[in-house]
Amino acid sequence: MQLLPSRQVAIEILGFSVHWYGLLYLIAFLLAYHLTFRLQHLRSLTLEKEDVSALLSWAVGGVIVGGRMGYVLFYEYAYFSQHATEVLFVWNGGMSSHGGFIGVAIALGIALKKRGVPLLPFLDVITVPIALGLACGRLGNFINWELYGTVTDVSWAMAIPGVEGLRHPTFFYALAKNLLIAAVCYRHLKLSYPRPGETFAIFLLLYGVLRFVVEYFREQPYGWFDIGVASLTRGQILTLPLIAVGCISFLMVGRR
Repeated sequence: MQLLPSRQVAIEILGFSVHWYGLLYLIAFLLAYHLTFRLQHLRSLTLEKEDVSALLSWAVGGVIVGGRMGYVLFYEYAYFSQHATEVLFVWNGGMSSHGGFIGVAIALGIALKKRGVPLLPFLDVITVPIALGLACGRLGNFINWELYGTVTDVSWAMAIPGVEGLRHPTFFYALAKNLLIAAVCYRHLKLSYPRPGETFAIFLLLYGVLRFVVEYFREQPYGWFDIGVASLTRGQILTLPLIAVGCISFLMVGRR
């Protein structure tokens, strides 16, 4: 067994490589399993361990499939249309959080209906595990030197191997963003006047707004897009529907 044979590979055993992304996905799944089971009482859920395991298996499948397909379709369609087999090489990086949200929504919609679990309370509970899982993904970006920022002279700027100039460590900005979201959602879950769906609406709003802000510091290989009076990145454009859904959900929950 060899530890840290390369920056992308965490462990190599008998010629089999365990990539950091795979290891971080495993950590995210274990965190989600533990926290969902521990936090479910805050929304009066009484799921057995087998139920939690099954639901999270669907969710993880939705994240991986949706996240990968989102990256392929939203960001690198031209490349993968010529290299279709590489769509399966998720260990090389390349996931879209927007695609992951879509994948999770579809997967959980099917799984929750099959098991008769109420949708909104469950969505509230998994906001904390989702935010921590996203934080694990951003740690993977740092390990692989991905999604770094623009050139800057701030004192905390980082040198990225093979890249000119000191850069904003936007993977750390995004990591901090997700940890903040996890903390806020956890605090809201513990409030004594729960309204099912409100925590999840807050999660969508916080993620959308903070992701929109972080995009301004991130290097943009896909350029900027003029939309009327503003220029937005592809990530910001894809984030706008999340903000809209979060606003609508929050208002609907309040009205109900």
